Formats: sequence, structure tokens, C-alpha cells
Amino acid sequence: MTTAQRHRVVVIGSGFGGLFATKALRRAPVDVTLVAKTTHHLFQPLLYQVATGILSQGEIAPATREILRRQRNARVLLGDVTAIDTTARTITSVAPTGTTVTPYDSLIVGAGSTQSYFGNDQFAEFAPGMKSIDDALELRGRIFGAFEMAELATDPAEIDRWLTFVVVGAGATGVEMAGQISELARRTLPGDFRSIDPATARVVLLDAAPAVLGNFGEKLSDKAAAQLRRIKVDVQLGAKVVDLDSTGIEVEDADGTRRRIPSMCKIWAAGVAGSPLGAQLAEQTGAATDRAGRVFVQPDCSLPGHPEVFVVGDMMAGQPGVAQVAIQAGRYAAKQIRRRIADRGPQPPFVYKDKGSMATVSRFHAVASIQRLQFAGFLAWLMWLALHLFYIVGFKSRVTTLLHWSVSFVGRGRSERTATLQQVFGRQALEQVAPTAAAAGAGSRRTRSR
Repeated sequence: MTTAQRHRVVVIGSGFGGLFATKALRRAPVDVTLVAKTTHHLFQPLLYQVATGILSQGEIAPATREILRRQRNARVLLGDVTAIDTTARTITSVAPTGTTVTPYDSLIVGAGSTQSYFGNDQFAEFAPGMKSIDDALELRGRIFGAFEMAELATDPAEIDRWLTFVVVGAGATGVEMAGQISELARRTLPGDFRSIDPATARVVLLDAAPAVLGNFGEKLSDKAAAQLRRIKVDVQLGAKVVDLDSTGIEVEDADGTRRRIPSMCKIWAAGVAGSPLGAQLAEQTGAATDRAGRVFVQPDCSLPGHPEVFVVGDMMAGQPGVAQVAIQAGRYAAKQIRRRIADRGPQPPFVYKDKGSMATVSRFHAVASIQRLQFAGFLAWLMWLALHLFYIVGFKSRVTTLLHWSVSFVGRGRSERTATLQQVFGRQALEQVAPTAAAAGAGSRRTRSR
């Protein structure tokens, strides 16, 4: 007598969409396999605080296995998913030891997004984005390292280059990053150096758009821009980046004039692109994609002709790239699977419930747009504080985060200023040896869901 195999659900990605979908299936009669290229769940909205020395990476990136340790129907596999076969119903993932092929009955794809350089991928070498812990640690090394190099320099022009920080992109990530670099230079570092005055550092926020935080509305946008200028951030709008290299960045203003900003530390916070898996899914299912490579899904978050494949989070076209979209869509897809297994009718179409947007500008100052209500200043900052503490996974992480925030916001210190050359240059070295490592570890094995 054979035991019937349980329904196999494979979840790609350990971000908000993948994690919340997995947790929503904890009491379902299914076996869940979560496949992700990292071993942690990343609270991406706080990456800029890791980059600027406020928080440690562990506080915003708890281990996925620890989060799911009590969920007996879930297992976690490390691997970068490189292929999805919707006909054979398998996914292929690559890890340092080889290749894994995992079959599924239902698939939830929450692979997130990548940084977009709008066709200028060569910019990444000189202006890292901020989508991962690796990115944040590399940027931390570059930011704190710039002050160290300025201390060593003797040529005034060279000192100015090291003390000029350029952030490209005036969305929430760019605004938060620029604000924190400025506060780092003006509140935390003065007195730590002997040859330079960190408070003279120049922080430039660039965007080709006409406003900062454009999706927050004119009123909050103006308030945010005013606060940025108050803390000495040089806000330059209508400025399009046309080129950059190791020592500077070239921009083109709205009138067509080109100019160069000498800078050794540049940060890219403009533009996102959907995971490359979106293109694969679109080709196999006939689904359409937008210019960023995100997939237009069916009303129930599935793909045309493949009701067993769901796409959630940043990979969904037509939805804002925020955590709440991923959380709600992940839960929705999990519920849809549960209802199918129970032979119940489908849910109503997925509708994203906008719970508002928030962004910090500086210490004790944020902007918040919640439905028709708009807040700016200290009250908005307290709301931002409470919301982000709520979504940080784990009691210990909440406690240590609150302590580090007290050190940085009430005091002047930064608890996480350690940066190494390995963090700054390690990824470049890994990228150079990756083809050799992949060839050496080539192999294949097939796994089955329990």
C-alpha cells in the first residue's frame, strides 16, 4: 500500500513575499520548499542604516532557517534559481556544490528585483546599488573609507573628491541615504579626525525628476526637500547622469548643459528591474512584461495557462515595489493554494490595500502618507519608527535595533562603524573567480519534496 504524496509547494525567494507565503502555509496539508540564494530574510527598507553604521546586518537579516524552525512542513534550500520549466514543473537552482532540480505542484515566485542602471551596467563598479547585505557592507566600507582617505590626502582637490558623496536617485532610498550620510558627517564624526573636518563634507542628491519623493505628493515632497537642504544636502533635480567613473560623475541638466562632479564615493539608488526569472516565465507562459521586466499577472496573481504558478512582490507589474505588496500577494497566493487543495472556490481577485508610504529624511524628521492623511516632522518619524520595529523579525532584533537607534538618534554615535577592505573589494574578487569556481563545482543532483 502506497501513501499518497502530499502537494508540493516550491517558493522562490526569502523576501517578504516568499517568507509570508511560506508562513501562511504552515497549517496546510502541503510540503513547502523555500529556495533562496541567501540564507537570510532581508528587511530591505533598513539597508541604508547598515551602510551608514547605525545597525548591524544581523538585526535586519535574520536566518531564514531560524524563522521557520518551528514550521515542520517547510524546508529551506540554498540556491540561486537559474531556470524554471513550467512544462516539467521543475526549478533549477545553483549552489557552490552543484545544481539542484526541484519539482513542484504549485510554485510561488518572489525573486524580487535588482538594481537598474538603465542600460549602463558598467556604472555598478563605481556606484554600487543597495539591494543586498553585500551592497550595504560594501557601501559602509566606501563611506567610512572616504573619510579615512581624506585624512591621508594632502592635496585640497583630492580631499574634496573624497569628501564629496553623490547619491543618485531621490526616491525613499536615496533620500534616506543622503540624509544619513549628512548626519554622519555633521553629528557623528566631527572631532574624530585631525587633518580634516568631516562637517565640511558635501552630500549631493541627484535625480532627473523634478521633485524628491515624487510619489508622496507635492506637499510632502516640498517638506522633504526643505529638510534635506536644512541638513546641508545639496539637492539637484532635473539632473540626468550621463557617465561616471572612479573619480567623478557627469550630469546633464534640463537645459542640456553638461558638468562634472568630482567624487570618490557614489551610491546608486535610482531604478529597479525585475528578476531575470520574469523574462523566463513570460516566454513560457505568454505573459506580458513591463519595461523593467516585471510580469503582468492574472487577477489571482497566477500566469496565463498556468494557475499553479504565482508571481508576487517586486516581480509584479502594475504594483508599487513596496514590502506590503509582497506580503499581501504572498499571503493571497498561499490562501489560493489552500483553497484549491480543499476543493473550494477561488478567492476574489487580488487587490492591493495601500497602507501608506513613509520615508525618513533626518533624525526626528520623516514624511508619511497614509491614505488621505499626510504627516511630516517628528510625529511622522515616530510612526515610521513604530512601523519598522513591528516588521523586524524577532524580539531580540527589535530590542537591539531600538538600542542602536537610541545611540544614533538620541546620542551622536554609530554602533557599527567597522568596515574592512574585504567588504569593499571582496565582491569584485569573487566575480572574477566565479566562472572558475562554477566549473570546478559543476555537478547535478535531483531532489524531491518530502
